[in-house]
Amino acid sequence: MNQIHHTPSGTVEHLADAAWRTSSRSQTSNCVEVAPLRTGPAAVALRDSKDRSGPVLFFDRTPWADFIAGTRGGEFDLH
Repeated sequence: MNQIHHTPSGTVEHLADAAWRTSSRSQTSNCVEVAPLRTGPAAVALRDSKDRSGPVLFFDRTPWADFIAGTRGGEFDLH
């Protein structure tokens, strides 16, 4: 299940070493950053690039892979 965490200090330290990436398709005013996680129950962390100290979303491997597949397949395209 996806959870929003107001990251406690231990988690912030853990995420400090995360390799955050921003999509090349992101626009300057609405970017998110994603980081693969090597340890812990979640596989991916997601945050707002404009509020890097704010809440972080954590995703398990299967739901994240499903989201990426849906995105690539146009499931979330606005028509």
